[in-house]
Amino acid sequence: MSISETTQDDKMTACFAEAKVIALVGASPKDVRPSYQVMDYLLTQGFTVIPVNPGMAGQEILGQHCYAQLADIPHNIDIVDVFRQSEACLPLANEAIAVNAKCFWMQIGVINEAARQLAETAGLTVVEDKCTKIEHERLFAKRA
Repeated sequence: MSISETTQDDKMTACFAEAKVIALVGASPKDVRPSYQVMDYLLTQGFTVIPVNPGMAGQEILGQHCYAQLADIPHNIDIVDVFRQSEACLPLANEAIAVNAKCFWMQIGVINEAARQLAETAGLTVVEDKCTKIEHERLFAKRA
């Protein structure tokens, strides 16, 4: 494993270890969607997962109340987990900063240098182009 991979693993491990509440932006009520599957997994791992989807605001996904935007969530947010197109990340990084999130996590295929720089400059840990479910399973799976 290279030094950069070790550093990335350390960063992701710290995000998970310190997190209790994850806001999942782009949550879907459709069980075939990756965001639904990731949300389901994270709930089974003991995280409080709050879905964020303007079209579903006020409804429930996996039994969790859905909000239109991060600012509407009445809890402290540790990780903002982004299931949106890369172009949507800069305003989401601003929202994550405004709600004092600790980690800004962009899912597989989601990369936005400006959002990364903005969030890092504000003191957030940033993960790009990685799946929270895959990485959590890899880093925290119980070894037999």
